[in-house]
Amino acid sequence: MPVRVRDAEVCSAAYPVRADAARAVIAYSGLDVAEVLPGKAVCVLLFVDYRDSDLDTYHEFGMAFLVRPPGSSGPPRPAELRRAGVFVHWLPVDQAFTLEAGRALWGFPKELADIELRLSSPYKRCILRKDGRLVLDLLVKPGLPMPGATAMAPLDAYTHRDGVTRRIPWSVRARGARIRPSGALIRLGNHPIAKELSELGLPKRALFSTTISHAEMSFGAAREV
Repeated sequence: MPVRVRDAEVCSAAYPVRADAARAVIAYSGLDVAEVLPGKAVCVLLFVDYRDSDLDTYHEFGMAFLVRPPGSSGPPRPAELRRAGVFVHWLPVDQAFTLEAGRALWGFPKELADIELRLSSPYKRCILRKDGRLVLDLLVKPGLPMPGATAMAPLDAYTHRDGVTRRIPWSVRARGARIRPSGALIRLGNHPIAKELSELGLPKRALFSTTISHAEMSFGAAREV
């Protein structure tokens, strides 16, 4: 530790969803969603091409939620957003080694899936299939460039596996980052995860979307919450 990613391409879209529906999805974790507006939580969908990392090369898709710090109680407070983390609800990958390492080291909910990434044009696309069924087809449009290298504020990622919720320190440094309001198109399939996304209100307009052509990441050791 830490496990390092030296080069990856990352595309994401953040969606506003009903907080009560999101709470129902992640209730098993013992965590609570952060409300960016009264009654509204954030679901983030992302896809990643890991080109150089300690866990080899692979493709990954993620479904995550912005969450309150563990132990938060009472009505959600705007100040908590500064300390919010990201709970990883589902994390399919296309290689067995990263699946086993991600589960064993951090408790990430990794599963094997067919992840087709089309990244050669400005329009970035992910077609995700699991067990022969379409989960989703997600297209992220190019946005406005964010000049220079950008170091994101360190985030805590949270996972839950085998009855244990864990916190993982996570940091990202980005080059070639772009951002735009909305900027994503999504088509859902007939997989159970697609049904879960539908119950959250997708397809709908994203809050914003981002693309990062070169990302460096660091994942620290997991700690039980």
